[in-house]
Amino acid sequence: MDPIVYRGMTRSELDAAYNNGAAVKNSEQKLAEWTARGAATRARRGALLDLAYGPRPRNKIDIVPCGRSRAPLFAFIHGGYWQRNSKEVFACMAEGPLAHGFDAALIGYTLAPDASLTEIVGEARAALRWLRAKGAALGVASGKFVLCGWSAGAHLTAMALADADAGLAISGLYELEPCRLNYVNDKLKLTPDEQLALSPIRILPAASPPLVVAFGTGELPEMQRQSRDYAAARRVAKLPTQQLPLAGHDHYSILEQLADPDGALMRCLVELTDQIK
Repeated sequence: MDPIVYRGMTRSELDAAYNNGAAVKNSEQKLAEWTARGAATRARRGALLDLAYGPRPRNKIDIVPCGRSRAPLFAFIHGGYWQRNSKEVFACMAEGPLAHGFDAALIGYTLAPDASLTEIVGEARAALRWLRAKGAALGVASGKFVLCGWSAGAHLTAMALADADAGLAISGLYELEPCRLNYVNDKLKLTPDEQLALSPIRILPAASPPLVVAFGTGELPEMQRQSRDYAAARRVAKLPTQQLPLAGHDHYSILEQLADPDGALMRCLVELTDQIK
């Protein structure tokens, strides 16, 4: 019998519990579709592409302005278990925010195994500091600043939240021990000390900007548990937190609620921004 490695699961069961791509049968089709749609977003008038915020090849940001002065900034960090995908794949997620008068910034970062997760978190924080320091000269980031991320990007959103005015974390990972024990770590190479230092649920700050923790009720049970546990831990710590389960949505379909100007996540983003003082 295979040994139990985490919460009553064997290694193979734990692998399956975190394999979002396998759980959603059209996941590869969705990524291809988003990439195609994102090409039009990046081709918008005034878009500033591949602006370097750091020395590595993937330390790049795309900025797509909405055309309004002092517009709130929506900054998005992509997912892919810190080892797949790119900002280009998810550019279409800016379409909902752009329609509501947000400027958009799409953040790239070095993927594992070319960078450790400690380094990736550092890059996410550097990207936000760069937007704060350089954005005004480019016509953005002089108003409200909302950070958003999906999946691994939601983890990076939680880790970099202090540099934003508010955050929207979608379908994220906030306790990294299961990722250290499953197939994700084949490339990520997390150490026990690193997973402790980089698990948002284990390093709750004394104060925090408001955060919405969103997830789909059609996602894998472990993904739902991660979001519920993190939102609960933040509330116990008296950090401003909203839990937002979206009925029936899986790990991929949930993002359409952001790209759609009338989607539930887009409405949440507007409400969250309105609350920023």
